Amino acid sequence: MKSREEIKHIAYQVIADEKKAIENLHSRIGDAFAEAVEILFSTSGRVVVTGIGKSANIATKIVSTLNSTGTPALFMHAADAIHGDLGMVRPGDVVICISKSGNTPEVKVLVPLIKNFGNKLIAIVGNTDSYLAHEADIVLDTTVDHEACPNNLAPTSSTTAQLVMGDALAVALIECRNFSARDFARFHPGGALGKQLYLRVSDLYLQNERPLVGPDTPIQETILEMTSKRLGCTVVADHDRILGIITDGDLRRMMQTFHAPLTASDIMNHNPKTIRDTEYAVSALQMMRANAITQLIVVDADDRYLGIVHIHDILREGIL
Repeated sequence: MKSREEIKHIAYQVIADEKKAIENLHSRIGDAFAEAVEILFSTSGRVVVTGIGKSANIATKIVSTLNSTGTPALFMHAADAIHGDLGMVRPGDVVICISKSGNTPEVKVLVPLIKNFGNKLIAIVGNTDSYLAHEADIVLDTTVDHEACPNNLAPTSSTTAQLVMGDALAVALIECRNFSARDFARFHPGGALGKQLYLRVSDLYLQNERPLVGPDTPIQETILEMTSKRLGCTVVADHDRILGIITDGDLRRMMQTFHAPLTASDIMNHNPKTIRDTEYAVSALQMMRANAITQLIVVDADDRYLGIVHIHDILREGIL
């Protein structure tokens, strides 16, 4: 067994090797890359990404990235393609074939079939003198000097280079499509990421009570209002005009300098933080963090009091 220092050194070396593989891609981004993006952007069909072995695993990730960023894509395993799955490819589709050697038997069988269909073929390949590179319409070079594997065998640096090249294509397409955060949210409705991009304050505050007292409400009634509405606060308002907010903290501070009789206006915060009901929930979270508070007053376009959004509402939705 290696020592801890030796193990850490191995990790450092792997990172250094793969970093170099990525840096070498910089000099290989030229007109071929730009042409590949143009073809992918303008296709009326889908992007079919194929490969075998570790390259197939990279292909599935690239497909996921493309689909989630506005470019319809699907994965086709190179081995399965020559046993029936080639029917997935339709006229107008663009095929991206990923391979380190570019000479695997499955690729050699698959490539001429794709060419016969008349589909454009983009190669992400680690050998520019390979069969795949010679037959492809566009070649994106992901050659690496050596793998991070000590035996220079296990695909490590090469798959990292393939992945980064795929990401570069996807991000270039995002820019070309002017694909926005709201577009992204449409494809990610689930989980914390999606909720950050579509969940609004109006989706949260309606679940809560609406604590409210007038400026002349005695402190005992104010405490009862806060307790019954279970939000740790109450708004102080004169009809539709918000005057302030009273929180549990205000009550604790009041107890230190208690002088009876008191009303709501005597202890309220005169500058409460408010947020529009149409704002995103993540904006409410950011405002709470910035001001070290746990609730916000929700208002409409005319600054009328609608309700309270609490940090617990955000926690419940899994945004935080």
